[in-house]
Amino acid sequence: MPCIFETDKLSVTEYNRDLVKDVKDETSGHFKKMFVSILQAHRDESTIVDEDLVKADAQALYDAGEGKWGTDESKFNEILVTRSYAHLRQVFDVYATISKKDIYGAIKSEMSGDLEDGMIAIVDCVYSRPMYFSKRLYKAMKGLGTEDDNLVRIIVSRSEIDLPEIKVLFKDSYNKSLNEWVHGDTSGDYRDALLAIIGPE
Repeated sequence: MPCIFETDKLSVTEYNRDLVKDVKDETSGHFKKMFVSILQAHRDESTIVDEDLVKADAQALYDAGEGKWGTDESKFNEILVTRSYAHLRQVFDVYATISKKDIYGAIKSEMSGDLEDGMIAIVDCVYSRPMYFSKRLYKAMKGLGTEDDNLVRIIVSRSEIDLPEIKVLFKDSYNKSLNEWVHGDTSGDYRDALLAIIGPE
Protein backbone atom coordinates (compact mmCIF):
# COMPACT_ATOMS: atom_id res chain seq x y z
CA MET A 1 0.00 0.00 0.00
CA PRO A 2 2.43 2.72 -1.14
CA CYS A 3 -0.10 5.50 -0.63
CA ILE A 4 -0.10 4.80 3.11
CA PHE A 5 3.69 4.93 3.29
CA GLU A 6 3.70 8.17 1.33
CA THR A 7 1.03 9.71 3.57
CA ASP A 8 2.93 8.75 6.70
CA LYS A 9 6.21 10.09 5.27
CA LEU A 10 4.51 13.33 4.22
CA SER A 11 3.13 13.76 7.73
CA VAL A 12 6.64 13.62 9.17
CA THR A 13 8.52 15.64 6.53
CA GLU A 14 5.99 18.34 5.67
CA TYR A 15 4.29 18.84 9.02
CA ASN A 16 6.98 17.56 11.40
CA ARG A 17 4.44 15.12 12.84
CA ASP A 18 4.23 11.34 13.16
CA LEU A 19 0.89 10.25 11.67
CA VAL A 20 0.76 6.94 13.53
CA LYS A 21 1.49 8.68 16.84
CA ASP A 22 -1.19 11.29 16.13
CA VAL A 23 -3.76 8.57 15.34
CA LYS A 24 -2.88 6.75 18.56
CA ASP A 25 -3.29 9.98 20.53
CA GLU A 26 -6.57 11.01 18.89
CA THR A 27 -8.43 7.68 18.70
CA SER A 28 -9.18 4.82 21.05
CA GLY A 29 -10.27 1.21 21.35
CA HIS A 30 -10.75 -1.09 18.38
CA PHE A 31 -11.05 1.86 15.98
CA LYS A 32 -7.53 2.93 16.96
CA LYS A 33 -6.25 -0.62 16.42
CA MET A 34 -7.86 -0.76 12.98
CA PHE A 35 -6.53 2.66 11.94
CA VAL A 36 -2.99 1.97 13.14
CA SER A 37 -3.01 -1.41 11.40
CA ILE A 38 -3.99 0.26 8.12
CA LEU A 39 -1.23 2.87 8.48
CA GLN A 40 1.37 0.18 9.14
CA ALA A 41 0.54 -1.19 5.67
CA HIS A 42 0.79 -4.90 6.33
CA ARG A 43 -1.76 -5.90 3.69
CA ASP A 44 -0.84 -8.85 1.49
CA GLU A 45 -0.65 -7.61 -2.12
CA SER A 46 -0.62 -11.08 -3.69
CA THR A 47 -3.19 -12.02 -6.34
CA ILE A 48 -2.86 -15.73 -5.52
CA VAL A 49 -5.75 -17.02 -3.42
CA ASP A 50 -5.58 -20.03 -1.10
CA GLU A 51 -9.06 -21.58 -1.13
CA ASP A 52 -8.52 -23.36 2.20
CA LEU A 53 -7.52 -20.09 3.85
CA VAL A 54 -10.55 -18.39 2.27
CA LYS A 55 -12.88 -20.92 3.91
CA ALA A 56 -11.02 -20.67 7.21
CA ASP A 57 -11.22 -16.86 7.23
CA ALA A 58 -14.91 -16.84 6.34
CA GLN A 59 -15.61 -19.23 9.21
CA ALA A 60 -13.38 -17.22 11.54
CA LEU A 61 -15.32 -14.03 10.76
CA TYR A 62 -18.60 -15.82 11.40
CA ASP A 63 -17.31 -17.27 14.67
CA ALA A 64 -16.03 -13.84 15.73
CA GLY A 65 -19.40 -12.18 15.15
CA GLU A 66 -22.70 -13.85 14.49
CA GLY A 67 -21.51 -17.20 15.82
CA LYS A 68 -20.84 -16.02 19.37
CA TRP A 69 -22.17 -13.84 22.15
CA GLY A 70 -20.42 -10.52 21.73
CA THR A 71 -17.97 -9.68 18.98
CA ASP A 72 -14.27 -10.38 18.56
CA GLU A 73 -13.39 -7.14 16.78
CA SER A 74 -9.70 -8.05 16.72
CA LYS A 75 -10.40 -11.00 14.42
CA PHE A 76 -12.27 -8.75 11.97
CA ASN A 77 -9.35 -6.32 12.11
CA GLU A 78 -6.77 -9.06 11.57
CA ILE A 79 -8.49 -10.42 8.46
CA LEU A 80 -9.89 -7.28 6.84
CA VAL A 81 -6.72 -5.22 7.25
CA THR A 82 -4.05 -7.78 6.34
CA ARG A 83 -5.52 -10.07 3.66
CA SER A 84 -5.30 -9.23 -0.04
CA TYR A 85 -8.29 -7.73 -1.83
CA ALA A 86 -8.50 -10.76 -4.14
CA HIS A 87 -8.59 -13.04 -1.10
CA LEU A 88 -11.16 -10.94 0.75
CA ARG A 89 -13.58 -10.86 -2.19
CA GLN A 90 -13.71 -14.63 -2.08
CA VAL A 91 -13.95 -14.64 1.72
CA PHE A 92 -17.01 -12.38 1.51
CA ASP A 93 -18.63 -14.68 -1.05
CA VAL A 94 -18.07 -17.74 1.15
CA TYR A 95 -19.26 -15.81 4.23
CA ALA A 96 -22.62 -15.21 2.55
CA THR A 97 -23.06 -18.97 2.13
CA ILE A 98 -22.55 -19.78 5.82
CA SER A 99 -24.49 -16.84 7.23
CA LYS A 100 -27.93 -15.34 6.77
CA LYS A 101 -26.20 -11.99 6.16
CA ASP A 102 -23.60 -10.68 3.76
CA ILE A 103 -20.44 -9.10 5.16
CA TYR A 104 -22.04 -5.63 5.19
CA GLY A 105 -24.96 -6.92 7.26
CA ALA A 106 -22.61 -8.72 9.63
CA ILE A 107 -20.51 -5.61 10.28
CA LYS A 108 -23.57 -3.40 10.74
CA SER A 109 -25.12 -5.81 13.24
CA GLU A 110 -21.92 -6.43 15.19
CA MET A 111 -20.31 -2.98 15.30
CA SER A 112 -21.22 0.69 15.58
CA GLY A 113 -19.81 4.19 15.30
CA ASP A 114 -16.37 4.87 13.85
CA LEU A 115 -15.38 1.21 13.89
CA GLU A 116 -18.41 0.24 11.82
CA ASP A 117 -17.74 3.08 9.37
CA GLY A 118 -14.10 2.07 9.06
CA MET A 119 -14.84 -1.59 8.44
CA ILE A 120 -17.55 -0.73 5.90
CA ALA A 121 -15.06 1.55 4.10
CA ILE A 122 -12.57 -1.33 3.88
CA VAL A 123 -15.22 -3.63 2.40
CA ASP A 124 -16.24 -0.92 -0.09
CA CYS A 125 -12.61 -0.60 -1.23
CA VAL A 126 -12.23 -4.37 -1.48
CA TYR A 127 -15.16 -4.57 -3.87
CA SER A 128 -14.45 -1.37 -5.81
CA ARG A 129 -12.23 1.53 -4.86
CA PRO A 130 -13.86 3.82 -7.48
CA MET A 131 -17.29 3.01 -6.01
CA TYR A 132 -15.99 3.87 -2.55
CA PHE A 133 -14.83 7.29 -3.74
CA SER A 134 -18.09 7.79 -5.63
CA LYS A 135 -19.94 7.32 -2.35
CA ARG A 136 -17.58 9.69 -0.56
CA LEU A 137 -18.14 12.39 -3.17
CA TYR A 138 -21.90 12.02 -2.86
CA LYS A 139 -21.66 12.25 0.92
CA ALA A 140 -19.53 15.39 0.60
CA MET A 141 -22.23 17.17 -1.42
CA LYS A 142 -25.58 15.80 -0.29
CA GLY A 143 -27.80 17.80 2.06
CA LEU A 144 -27.11 21.30 3.31
CA GLY A 145 -23.59 22.58 2.84
CA THR A 146 -20.63 20.96 1.17
CA GLU A 147 -17.67 19.16 2.74
CA ASP A 148 -15.19 21.15 0.67
CA ASP A 149 -12.04 19.55 2.07
CA ASN A 150 -13.24 16.04 1.20
CA LEU A 151 -14.55 17.16 -2.19
CA VAL A 152 -11.24 18.74 -3.21
CA ARG A 153 -9.09 15.98 -1.74
CA ILE A 154 -10.91 13.20 -3.60
CA ILE A 155 -11.18 14.97 -6.96
CA VAL A 156 -7.54 16.09 -6.97
CA SER A 157 -6.04 12.87 -5.58
CA ARG A 158 -7.99 10.58 -7.95
CA SER A 159 -7.73 12.81 -11.04
CA GLU A 160 -4.83 10.85 -12.55
CA ILE A 161 -5.83 7.46 -11.14
CA ASP A 162 -9.46 6.46 -11.59
CA LEU A 163 -11.57 9.62 -11.78
CA PRO A 164 -13.12 8.66 -15.16
CA GLU A 165 -14.41 5.41 -13.64
CA ILE A 166 -15.60 7.25 -10.53
CA LYS A 167 -17.57 9.64 -12.76
CA VAL A 168 -19.34 6.75 -14.52
CA LEU A 169 -20.25 5.02 -11.25
CA PHE A 170 -21.38 8.31 -9.71
CA LYS A 171 -23.83 9.01 -12.53
CA ASP A 172 -25.12 5.43 -12.49
CA SER A 173 -25.71 5.60 -8.74
CA TYR A 174 -27.13 9.11 -8.30
CA ASN A 175 -28.85 9.84 -11.66
CA LYS A 176 -26.85 13.02 -12.23
CA SER A 177 -23.30 13.45 -13.40
CA LEU A 178 -20.51 14.45 -11.04
CA ASN A 179 -20.17 17.63 -13.12
CA GLU A 180 -23.82 18.53 -12.44
CA TRP A 181 -23.46 17.93 -8.70
CA VAL A 182 -20.28 19.98 -8.46
CA HIS A 183 -21.78 22.76 -10.58
CA GLY A 184 -24.80 22.95 -8.26
CA ASP A 185 -22.85 22.76 -5.00
CA THR A 186 -19.97 25.15 -5.69
CA SER A 187 -19.45 28.54 -7.32
CA GLY A 188 -16.98 30.97 -8.85
CA ASP A 189 -13.34 30.17 -9.54
CA TYR A 190 -13.52 27.27 -7.08
CA ARG A 191 -16.24 25.62 -9.18
CA ASP A 192 -14.38 26.32 -12.42
CA ALA A 193 -11.20 24.75 -11.07
CA LEU A 194 -12.97 21.59 -9.92
CA LEU A 195 -14.85 21.22 -13.20
CA ALA A 196 -11.61 21.67 -15.14
CA ILE A 197 -10.05 18.79 -13.20
CA ILE A 198 -13.15 16.60 -13.61
CA GLY A 199 -13.27 17.25 -17.35
CA PRO A 200 -16.25 16.89 -19.69
CA GLU A 201 -19.03 14.42 -19.02
